[in-house]
Amino acid sequence: MARRITGARGVPPGGAGEPGVPDLADPSFWRLPREERLAAFAYLRTLPAPVRFGERTGAPFHALVRHADVVAASRRPKDFASAPGVTTPEPAAWAKALFGNSMVNMDGPDHADLRRIVARSFTPRLLAAIEDNVRATARRIVDELLARHPGGAREADFVTEVASRMPFEVICDLMGVPQGMRAGIALRVDRASENVGVRRGLRVPGRGLRALAHLQASMVRLGRERRRRPGGDLVSALVSADVHGRGLSGRQLGAFFSLLLVAGVETTRNALAHGLCLLSAHPEQRALLEEDFDRHADGAMEEIVRHSTPIIQFRRTVAAECELGGRVFRPGEKVVLYYASANRDEAVFADPDAFDITRDPNPHLGYGGGGPHYCLGAHLARQELKAVFSELLDRPRGLRATGPAGLVDSSFDNRVRSLPFTFGT
Repeated sequence: MARRITGARGVPPGGAGEPGVPDLADPSFWRLPREERLAAFAYLRTLPAPVRFGERTGAPFHALVRHADVVAASRRPKDFASAPGVTTPEPAAWAKALFGNSMVNMDGPDHADLRRIVARSFTPRLLAAIEDNVRATARRIVDELLARHPGGAREADFVTEVASRMPFEVICDLMGVPQGMRAGIALRVDRASENVGVRRGLRVPGRGLRALAHLQASMVRLGRERRRRPGGDLVSALVSADVHGRGLSGRQLGAFFSLLLVAGVETTRNALAHGLCLLSAHPEQRALLEEDFDRHADGAMEEIVRHSTPIIQFRRTVAAECELGGRVFRPGEKVVLYYASANRDEAVFADPDAFDITRDPNPHLGYGGGGPHYCLGAHLARQELKAVFSELLDRPRGLRATGPAGLVDSSFDNRVRSLPFTFGT
């Protein structure tokens, strides 16, 4: 059994009266070292039923920490709904009215129709262009890295130099965002996500609304332009898509683009940074990957995502009375799906704390637990990770992290603020 956690206040497990359970609703828990938080989740997985937290804050929820429970809730949207919101706290009704409702907060036909529009916009021609562009972008970023440091880098920041650039540039290319708009969009993405931590409490999605408003306005303008002069990019496809006689409206386009930028850029950036940390800390795994990249690359990218779990949790709202994991849930109750815990579940993963690029099978939940909300960008993220590490392991000599990642204290994502690294030439 995992050791008890003493750095955060304990709560009894759903009224059972057992002391020492870490309080996941307490911001101090999310300031603990990651190893202590993982040990806390390991203990929670040994309890007979999901624990209820948040009574002190007036926003109670049950924590789903086992792999099987997270998968089940993900695949039962009629029982565990994404509406009214999957983040903590939920987005306000006025924010949805102003910015449009994100796809991640929808259920049923509304979600299915919007997802269908997006999925059908990824034509075979666009998918082929994306794959070529991902490889070319990774190559160019490493070219420019080597050009900036002709004698080799000493204590540069991997997040700034590589990890942030790759997903941002790929998504902007995918959407057809003109070069002249990109610097302003990058600044607003940073501002929209800068308060993702828990310095003032748990994550508050309402912060950065002004930055989100500017992002939305930018995409509305671009959508109007693409309706007049369509190109071969995703925005052109989205505004001209025909599912039930409609494409994406300006507000829907803005909400989707914000989701891509704040979710797609942040998650892939964090996976890239964690990946370099893991390969630097486990030279035997790195050597295995370098010896036969084509053979081990897919497994390595999956293990990086499992081990780091870029998104820690999403929430659901109980829509109908149901049973899961030894507890009966009633309509209106909240549950939180802890992917960070599910991806270390001893019932599914042998030696779950080990980093093993040959792990097979590897049914991790880094892209969600399946069901209608499985990540639309999973394939693109895998391509980006593979392309970047192919270039980094082949060209700069001895590229490695030289210190621990500067992590943001967050209950929502496993975010890396900075990562020192070095390489020779």
